[in-house]
Formats: sequence, structure tokens, C-alpha cells
Amino acid sequence: MRAPEQLGPYTYRQSERCFPLGQDSLLLAGFATLRKGDRVWDLGCGAGALLLLLAARAEALSLTGVELSGPDSELARENLAWNGLTGTIHTGDIRALELPAGAASLVVCNPPYFRPGSGAPGGTARMGEADLPDWCAAAGRLLKNGGRFALVHRPERLAELFACLTARGIQPKRLQLVQHGADTPPSAVLVEGVRQGRPGLEILPIKLINRRN
Repeated sequence: MRAPEQLGPYTYRQSERCFPLGQDSLLLAGFATLRKGDRVWDLGCGAGALLLLLAARAEALSLTGVELSGPDSELARENLAWNGLTGTIHTGDIRALELPAGAASLVVCNPPYFRPGSGAPGGTARMGEADLPDWCAAAGRLLKNGGRFALVHRPERLAELFACLTARGIQPKRLQLVQHGADTPPSAVLVEGVRQGRPGLEILPIKLINRRN
């Protein structure tokens, strides 16, 4: 096991085989629009870090995760229980599971950035063969009308991401680029869409990280 990490009031435990908790997940947890009582689904939840981070932000959340890995799914269940939280973790491929229509008011996802089979790290081994169209399809089915889908991805796939979202009835509404410095290109993009939302995209100020004081 890796050393536990403190996520607000909660302790997060992760095994050596878990995809490491990174800054992208922390940024996504703070970016997503969250309301008290939201029915939250995390697609590809790993050991449940995003669920803990969101639970630290708002009360009375309904927490559900979907994870391909059996061991990671079990650890996510344990993380919820260890921290006194209730929730449900489904184990399986999002392309095969029968996801309940309209069950979520918020879906979050930190998917692999690269296409399956590309040979890039953090891809197929972490989440199988699912790619952007699959994640957007799952979110589109889960979300009630007016529900939000927040995810983090690579800027170079932004056009593809917008096409996948709109094809599933999710209107992009908020966008924030992430940079390591003012003189470096963006390394990530945070996007939130609304199921059956009206057109109109808010571009937030660039998020600078690892900035020297």
C-alpha cells in the first residue's frame, strides 16, 4: 500500500497498483459544479479519490462509482466505509454495464488521455478499451436533463471531446485551461457540460499551477 493521503476530512488509501492520485483529479474535484444533495457518479473511479474529494465539498451527496478493476473497486468501497460514507461501487466495463437512465445529477470522469492501443501511459491498462465516445455515452445515459458532466482531458482532443458531448445531448457550458506557467502551453483542459443545456460556453481564466511565489 502507498502511504495514506488526507483529502480534506477524509483519509484516502491506495494500493501500489492503483493509478496514482494526481493534480488533475484534484483540479477536477474543485472545478465541477457541486450542489448539496447531488447524485454523483464517478466513471472510472479507481479507489474512490474523487468521491472523497467531492464529499468534502458538499453535504448529503449520493455517491456512486464505476470501476473496471475488481481490486480497485473493493478498495473504493473500503475507502467510503473507512471514512463513514455510504455509496455504491459497480465493477465492470462502462460499455457493458446497464447504467440507469437519468440516475445522476453530476457525473465526473478523469479518463485516459490517449486512445486505447496508442502505447501511451495510463490508458488501456487502467480503463480498458473505452475512449471518449464511450465515456460521453455513459454520462449522457446517466444524467437527468439539466445534470452536469465534468471531466479533465488533453487540450489537443478538445474538438473531438465537444463533438462527443454534443452527440450525446450534452452542451459544453464551462471550460478552463490548465498551464504550468504563463509561458508554457496548456497541459490539460477542464470541461463541464449540461444535459439538454442551452448553447453558450463560459471560458474561465487560465488555471496556473506550480507557480513560484
